[in-house]
Amino acid sequence: MNDQFWLTRAQLKRLEPYFPLSHGIPRVDDLRVVSGIIHVIRNGLRWRDAPKDYGPHKTLYNRFVRWSRMGVFDRIFASLAGERGTPHQLMIDATHLKAHRTAASLLKKGMFPAVSDARKAA
Repeated sequence: MNDQFWLTRAQLKRLEPYFPLSHGIPRVDDLRVVSGIIHVIRNGLRWRDAPKDYGPHKTLYNRFVRWSRMGVFDRIFASLAGERGTPHQLMIDATHLKAHRTAASLLKKGMFPAVSDARKAA
């Protein structure tokens, strides 16, 4: 079973106007790298766990970091989200948010009064 994610040529063509221009050495295949980045993020993988079909994991990571800092993905998301107008429903997935190990002690220290008071009353 092949569960890899691959952009179609039409999807890639839609995204290409947002890609930065290549300076000097031509970039590695955009279809392969961008598909690999989406696959890693969609599946919550570590970069090193990306399938070899997408190329070296270091290439995926470097492109993701460089383009993120340049705002490439922000422009893509804003453009795609703006095409449909105002959404009727918004959803937030916080499964990738991490809390520091000391965050658990904040409840004990009374940093969240409403929750702390409710527990004392019970």
